[in-house]
Amino acid sequence: MSLDLHALCIHSATGTALFAPLTLHIPAGAVVTVMGPSGVGKSTLLDAIGGHLAHGFRLSGQVLLSGHDVSRLPAEARRIGLVFQEALLFPHLSVGDNLAFGLPAALRGRKLRRAAVEAALDQAGLAGMHDRDPATLSGGQRARAALMRTLLAEPAALLLDEPFANLDAGLKAEIRRFTLDHVKARAIPALMVTHDPDDAAAAGGAVVALG
Repeated sequence: MSLDLHALCIHSATGTALFAPLTLHIPAGAVVTVMGPSGVGKSTLLDAIGGHLAHGFRLSGQVLLSGHDVSRLPAEARRIGLVFQEALLFPHLSVGDNLAFGLPAALRGRKLRRAAVEAALDQAGLAGMHDRDPATLSGGQRARAALMRTLLAEPAALLLDEPFANLDAGLKAEIRRFTLDHVKARAIPALMVTHDPDDAAAAGGAVVALG
């Protein structure tokens, strides 16, 4: 599985290109980092790749998953996961039910789905927390739970939008390593937006500067 951008460009409502056409190849398990000043279009780039481009913007070029153009598919059909700055867990669901929300519909049966969630909780260091209220989790626990929910959806590629920006220094290195290790272990191509050169160094892949 690979993620490829071919001459990808985003235009504003006035027709102005946010950045020069971008061509990238991200192989399975690799993390490419996008850096640049605020307002240059980094998060908008991720929106375009994931199928969430806001009204008024126009996309040209192609987004390819293992050679298949997904540029015109709706977001839910692209199989591209997104991890945000904030660990956006549903407050009305338990920790386990939050993770179950990410399970593919093809996985049927209460026992199988529960087993998949329990295995993910164990991988995230959250064993025994299925019925916990998300509000009782620490920042690091919420970050791990949010990532595992995304991974349970079996994405073909992953977009990371400043995923460690809101973590304190001590926790940042831990969650960064946890995230990058899972990306590599599952052989998922990933594109990460960050302002932190330490994130780029830890990712170990190519670094692209926008703006």
